[in-house]
Amino acid sequence: MKNQYCCFTGHRVIPKNDYRMIFENTHAEIEKLIKIGVSDFIAGGAVGFDTLCAWLVLELKKIYPHVRLHLALPCEKQTKNWSDEGIWQYNRILDASDTITYVSYNYFRGCMYKRNRYMVDNSSYCIFYCTKQHSGSFFTVSYARWQNLSLINVIF
Repeated sequence: MKNQYCCFTGHRVIPKNDYRMIFENTHAEIEKLIKIGVSDFIAGGAVGFDTLCAWLVLELKKIYPHVRLHLALPCEKQTKNWSDEGIWQYNRILDASDTITYVSYNYFRGCMYKRNRYMVDNSSYCIFYCTKQHSGSFFTVSYARWQNLSLINVIF
């Protein structure tokens, strides 16, 4: 079952000059995984790369209706300081997702890391966008490597 799961991790800010390439590469990698039997995708619900991946999975569900989007969220008040646009997109993704798991009710200093470990622990693949070594995404990719996930970098 775990071999049918892929998680995503990446930065909250995607440079405008790189957005199209990251979008296209991520789309292609998700579709490749679907074609080899991966059907379940876990997104962390953050702005940036998480949102991009969630939208791509939702779009691909129109072609591959067996695909499912699972959200692994750090806490119930994740959007507390977000923009109206970010909250609107977040709520649309929540409404369209197949499952939602909150790893914590309240925010605490390590809840993002707990969410990231949850995603990795429940996946066999990890699609990532990571350019900074001192980031939550880098920690997640390192943990995924340690857990022997198949890693797919979208900025090859």
